[in-house]
Amino acid sequence: MSTPSKNPALACFLSVLWPGLGQVYNGQTMKAFCFMIIALVTVLIALYVSLPFFIYAAYDAYSTAKKVNSGKLTPY
Repeated sequence: MSTPSKNPALACFLSVLWPGLGQVYNGQTMKAFCFMIIALVTVLIALYVSLPFFIYAAYDAYSTAKKVNSGKLTPY
């Protein structure tokens, strides 16, 4: 009995969608679990680190637009 063939492009595509999905497709569930946990942790860390910056950028854009509209600041 032979193992079913796997499509390498599909395995790659699935891992691009979320790390570990390609490993699930290939039948490597333990490796997939590790990849998925590591990906989740790195995304949460990146979100935790970058979220204050994104909030500040939105606040800055808002307050600058108000100043430009009121004539207190020129846009250039």
